[in-house]
Amino acid sequence: MKTSHFFAHLSRLKLINRWPLMRNVRIENVSEHSLQVAFVAHALAIIKNRKFNGQLNPERIALMAMYHDVSEVLTGDMPTPTKYYNPQITIEYKKIEKIAQNKLINMLPAEFQDDFRALIDDDFYSEDEKNIVKQADALCAYLKTIEELSAGNNEFKLAEQRLKKTLSQRESAEMDYFLEVFVPSFSLSLDEITLEE
Repeated sequence: MKTSHFFAHLSRLKLINRWPLMRNVRIENVSEHSLQVAFVAHALAIIKNRKFNGQLNPERIALMAMYHDVSEVLTGDMPTPTKYYNPQITIEYKKIEKIAQNKLINMLPAEFQDDFRALIDDDFYSEDEKNIVKQADALCAYLKTIEELSAGNNEFKLAEQRLKKTLSQRESAEMDYFLEVFVPSFSLSLDEITLEE
């Protein structure tokens, strides 16, 4: 059997810091971000199914969200303002991401490549699945801005405004529900969220 470096690469996601051009009260890495996106995407899928007649597979969505940024182990985390500075940069970066995704998939034994391709390559996502993962990704970035601002870090003011705009562009009933029910707690202290109701 040939050795695969796939999971050794994925284990290095914890070494890729997010928000690299910004001062952070607490550094966030891609590994922990991906887990939070999986939590939120899973919840969004359940909310959509239970409250808004969705037909999604929440477990599949959670796995897709876990793998949504794995290409960054090869590309690093490019800051959003740079990645979306103009359409040409965005197009070229998406090509680089696709090359990195394929390189990771090709590290796997051949018999497993299709299984992981369906999770790593968003060309294999349905539109509903893609939207849920993108909503969760944007929500988690927004939650990071709330946490940083709550800790007194004004470096995240413009990022918060930009992300509010992104969330409004990706608006959905399930995301509105999540924003109303779960997000307010993120600006509270530990004592406030542990008080008995």
